[in-house]
Amino acid sequence: MFVDKAKIYVKAGDGGDGIISFRREKYVPNGGPAGGDGGRGADIIFRVDEGLRTLMDFRYQRHFKAPRGEKGRNKSQHGANAENMIVRIPPGTVILDEDSGEVLADLTRHGQQVVVARGGRGGRGNIRFATPNNPAPELAENGEEGEERYIVLELKVMADVGLVGFPSVGKSTLLSVVSAAKPKIGAYHFTTITPNLGVVGVGEGRSFVMADLPGLIEGAHEGIGLGHEFLRHVERTRIIIHVVDMSGSEGRDPFEDWVKINEELKLYNPVLAERPQIVAANKMDMPESEENLEQFMQKVREVQPDIEIMPISSLTRKGIQELLYRAADLLDQIPDEVVVEEVADISERKVYSLDKKEEEGFRIVRENEIFVVESAKIDRMMKRMQLNSHEAILKLARTLRHMGVDEELRKRGAEEGTIVRIGDFEFEFVEGSSYY
Repeated sequence: MFVDKAKIYVKAGDGGDGIISFRREKYVPNGGPAGGDGGRGADIIFRVDEGLRTLMDFRYQRHFKAPRGEKGRNKSQHGANAENMIVRIPPGTVILDEDSGEVLADLTRHGQQVVVARGGRGGRGNIRFATPNNPAPELAENGEEGEERYIVLELKVMADVGLVGFPSVGKSTLLSVVSAAKPKIGAYHFTTITPNLGVVGVGEGRSFVMADLPGLIEGAHEGIGLGHEFLRHVERTRIIIHVVDMSGSEGRDPFEDWVKINEELKLYNPVLAERPQIVAANKMDMPESEENLEQFMQKVREVQPDIEIMPISSLTRKGIQELLYRAADLLDQIPDEVVVEEVADISERKVYSLDKKEEEGFRIVRENEIFVVESAKIDRMMKRMQLNSHEAILKLARTLRHMGVDEELRKRGAEEGTIVRIGDFEFEFVEGSSYY
């Protein structure tokens, strides 16, 4: 089974907590603070592995959670950083953020990698808070949370030559003749529903990868039929072999088939219209093919005089070798790094901006007799602080006073003993003092 799209969840490692510790050694009086910092959480890194060909692994594992950093240690020792999590992906994978739709990376070469979620920083130990005025602080921080997000992976098959055309024109048969690939072949439409790849040997040490891509129909650029599931793979091919049924066995006109397929490619991505193309006039062993070929060539020359048309028969193998030689010659003239970026227009992409004023501010709402303080800055601070010591509570109270929370609570009617909720904690408001 071929899997070319997957949605997964990634969560980078949280940072390790800093600790509160004091030096206690014989003959060392007043040793002072010795709590070390926590280690950094692990990043999640996607790395290209040329040994992979599909996204099948992500069908069975959809959640990736990296390890957190170790806690700080006594004697001022730093907790160990967590080892980064490496996730292997096949070449040709496009990585998108599901929420924003942004393309995070487009990885095509072996060994390429990108960090998709960064680990959190480690919390500071109490040795970091020592000052001349407070030489023995009982303060430490929790580790920062690692990034988390939903990611969409899209695989675009990496092939040198792509076979395109209507269903049942003989693309799969052609691939089976020129390579060791064994695609499904049948006398009905959409026999091929996933791309098939084969290595084609041309001789003289030359070879290339050919992809038999699922059949196109009119309206594919709008998602009709296999639609976008097919078209994303055409973008990766360096040249296109457009297979046309010259016998008209399906009751269609070969010229109209050629026009419609080219129109679908152009509507999906205008750059594909400029991609080098060879027309493989297939099924020349069938009756009336010669007559249809003459009419086809006459009509095509009027529209595109310089296009190459090569008559072939996958059944008798007539003209096959000449087609392969010509494809190999074209590939020699084209740089290896032909990649079409599929990045949405700026107007179509969601843009998120940071409003610093709103970020630094706060909001107070009243729920019955309880005042609730809402602030992104305070929430972040409370997540980092270890609120299990009196000194940490006093530091939080000073921060709230400096931000103007105390004054605003008084204006809202807060009195001695009023309950104030901040995040998951509840405090009593004490006039002229602080929160407890």
